Amino acid sequence: KIFVELKKYENEQSAVDAGYWIIFELLWRDFFKFTSLKYGTRLFYGRGLRSNPYDWKHDLQQFEAWRTGTTGVPFVDANMREFMNTGWMSNRGRQNVASFLTKDLSIDWRYGAVWFESILIDHDVCSNYGNWVYVAGVGNDPRENRHFNMIKQAFDYDSSGEFVRAWCPELARLPNEYIHTPWLAPSHILKGAGVELGVNYPRPIIVVAQWNQQSQNRRTSSQNQQHTQQRDINFYFKSHEKRH
Repeated sequence: KIFVELKKYENEQSAVDAGYWIIFELLWRDFFKFTSLKYGTRLFYGRGLRSNPYDWKHDLQQFEAWRTGTTGVPFVDANMREFMNTGWMSNRGRQNVASFLTKDLSIDWRYGAVWFESILIDHDVCSNYGNWVYVAGVGNDPRENRHFNMIKQAFDYDSSGEFVRAWCPELARLPNEYIHTPWLAPSHILKGAGVELGVNYPRPIIVVAQWNQQSQNRRTSSQNQQHTQQRDINFYFKSHEKRH
């Protein structure tokens, strides 16, 4: 019925594919319902839908940092704080925090799934557990080693740091280039922004090498862009002067 109504709306409003993402997500919902019907209780196993057991960690201290949004990784913390305060998180946020818990911390995905189940205002057993085994690499994702780079994701989806600043106000005064990686900021930048790592914002519980490289690439790209813009301005004025 939803599909029929969406197509009716698109035809009436001449809005081609206006309901694409709604239909897309409904297909995922149905996919996970069929997955749960096929695999039954295996959806709740630590090894998920796989045959071989997976050696998950059970580090409660790290899990608590993840749960409360105090990992020291701003993009993760902002999403988890929003979640804890509202019961909701964007699809992109859910994928990232799940990847962080299972791929970066190697913590049993079921810890995260149960926490989501207890907080989500839109919780659905099949969608929740189906998505968790999928992201954890023990579901039916053909790319078992799918691994989100938290810093790339942060810059891609919160390039200005607006989302992080909203939920991690202690970082609000950091410049954009360090808003997602405060541990890389020089001491004078941190001091000027009123940030003291380990005091009013936690040091990261883990740092992946690719994160720092991603941050460096972003800063270099930004500096090159600024240099190019300045060069263009100088060229304009020099050319202008020659004509007089």
